[in-house]
Amino acid sequence: MIVKKGQILQHAGELNTKVFSVEAGLLRSYTIDQKGKEHIFAFANEGWTIADLCEVTDPCELFIDALEESTVTVIEKEERKKQVDINTVVNRVFVLQKRVIMLMSASAIERYEHFVKIYPNIVQRVPQKMIASYLGITPEALSRVRKEQTKAK
Repeated sequence: MIVKKGQILQHAGELNTKVFSVEAGLLRSYTIDQKGKEHIFAFANEGWTIADLCEVTDPCELFIDALEESTVTVIEKEERKKQVDINTVVNRVFVLQKRVIMLMSASAIERYEHFVKIYPNIVQRVPQKMIASYLGITPEALSRVRKEQTKAK
């Protein structure tokens, strides 16, 4: 399925039973707080899968949209359970676990360096404010981090 840039594949609150596997392009999942601020949960570029892991009978908590025109395979969650690739699951859990630990204890520069390591080809593909949201810092703080990193090289 071809998805246009900006197209929302899933709205928070929907009963959605889909998993999106990215063949080409870039998707993100995010939530919007009561003040209207977006908080990016995950990115999914080529070869990655993205979904809200709520139960099939529960409303989704995340929005999922396309940051670029993308080609995705849409799979029903129940069907995906039958096709589980344990390596994909383990990799995704590892990435999320590391991210949570880093949000709790790492400096902004350490979080940014980890982001670049995990998503090396996304840095130039998304706006700085989205990377900052993912890292849990302001765009201004990210700008300082990138400036420090440039000086260090």
